[in-house]
Amino acid sequence: MSSSPIAPESPAQALPESDHQCPLCATHGSQPVLHLVQRRKPCPRTGQRPPADERDYLRCGECHLLYLAPSQRLDARAEQDIYDQHENDPADPRYRTFLSRLFTPMCERLAAGASGLDFGCGPGPALARMFEEVGHPMALHDLYYHPNPAALARQHDFIVSTEVIEHLYAPGDVFRQWLGCLKPGGLLGIMTQPAADDLDALKRWHYLRDPTHVCLFSPTTFAWLARTHGLAFEQVASDSVIFRVPMS
Repeated sequence: MSSSPIAPESPAQALPESDHQCPLCATHGSQPVLHLVQRRKPCPRTGQRPPADERDYLRCGECHLLYLAPSQRLDARAEQDIYDQHENDPADPRYRTFLSRLFTPMCERLAAGASGLDFGCGPGPALARMFEEVGHPMALHDLYYHPNPAALARQHDFIVSTEVIEHLYAPGDVFRQWLGCLKPGGLLGIMTQPAADDLDALKRWHYLRDPTHVCLFSPTTFAWLARTHGLAFEQVASDSVIFRVPMS
């Protein structure tokens, strides 16, 4: 069944205290800023309308992360059912053009033959194939489609993660894991749609129609990550950033 656009609703009931701890920086005191209701269309066969999907989003005052209340997350099975509907064909020229917003600036900054990791590559690792086509050996890791713990136990010249970080339950832990998997001077490229500060814009934001988008990053959040971890940081496209770890 398809869904109608999200509309703002009245405030939700009180959230559990644990929901107020930021999943990125672990700071307590995040405040609810948005209660959304996604109304479902009636079933064409029965005419019955499923219950509305209600979600609450909080904003961290320290790192500025916008995140779905952890108590309202889907279970793993429901998440994978949504992921299985994604169609990311490595041969699709439109998808390759989309990925080029991160791929091209990464290539401009990589040494010849640099090897990388595509973290969260999905069932069709298009970005890894693009890097391999220009001479960069790639390892793959995806929790659901390409589990590869060995790739996380060694270091790489670069890591790319496209349309992944918004799905992570513990993005702070994963970010530190990425940094531990990078050689000195290594690059970390991330693609995700930026979260606006304006609440009216957020109410219209298509990204919030996907309940698997649990952590939403803004340029302010990425700048916080760079300061906290001592990284150089570049915004190379509206939805793409590159971090560089120090040489020592």
